[in-house]
Amino acid sequence: MYPDMVTRVLDLRHLTWSVTRQSSGTAGSFLKAYEERGGRKRYFKLSSFDAFQGITGHECVNELIADRLLTRLGIPHLSYTLIHANVQIDGADYCTWLCASDDFKEPGESKTAFDVFFQMERLTGESAFAFCGRKGWKEWAEQILLVDYLVLNRDRHGGNIEILQNRSARTVCPAPLFDHGLSLMCSCHEEEALAKFDVMEDRPVQSFLGSRSARKNLELISADFWEKLGTLREKDLDAVLEGLEEVLTETHLLKIREMLKRRWDLVESIRNS
Repeated sequence: MYPDMVTRVLDLRHLTWSVTRQSSGTAGSFLKAYEERGGRKRYFKLSSFDAFQGITGHECVNELIADRLLTRLGIPHLSYTLIHANVQIDGADYCTWLCASDDFKEPGESKTAFDVFFQMERLTGESAFAFCGRKGWKEWAEQILLVDYLVLNRDRHGGNIEILQNRSARTVCPAPLFDHGLSLMCSCHEEEALAKFDVMEDRPVQSFLGSRSARKNLELISADFWEKLGTLREKDLDAVLEGLEEVLTETHLLKIREMLKRRWDLVESIRNS
């Protein structure tokens, strides 16, 4: 029914999952897998997993929400598909939701974590944000700060942004935005926690391009960027959350909508001031 959702249960028990610790230090691990078809890799990611509680959280759903949001804002990004599937972890079967994405590298391209590239190329005393400006990537950096404020992404460390290089073509450019799982109400697994969550609270975030304050990071964005930025209407919010009532509770969806709406309203007030 939705091109970015597979609601029928697929059998993906053939996938082999490897553990990637959450860099934010939260409990649990992200499990990732991939398969190769026609010389191209497709990557899969589960929400948080531990051996006691199994698969919990909704990080993989957050990836799809961010994907849809960025599409409506016209920001280049990695596209995700949300899949209902049976998976097997350590010999145990689980029926869960996961997200899948295709490799964004083109033939001949290699990728480097932004923090590594920054350390190799930066000038003495240069900030990561100023570095992006010098390289001609200022708008890309501004897009990251905007999106991370809107969804309250808490994990934009230097490995969650990447640089693509093609040595034959002698090109260097930023990769599309990806990895937005630790965002929205990622810490809320119960209805009570959702009800108490303040969607406008400026919670500490990890931002390699800015500070620990997602709200304060908006001050780095230029007037030129605000002038070119589109708008986010009620019908856009409808589209961002369409079909997710099969995955999240009504309370959760209403809270996400409130968060995106109120944070966008603040963005508009900044732009118009």
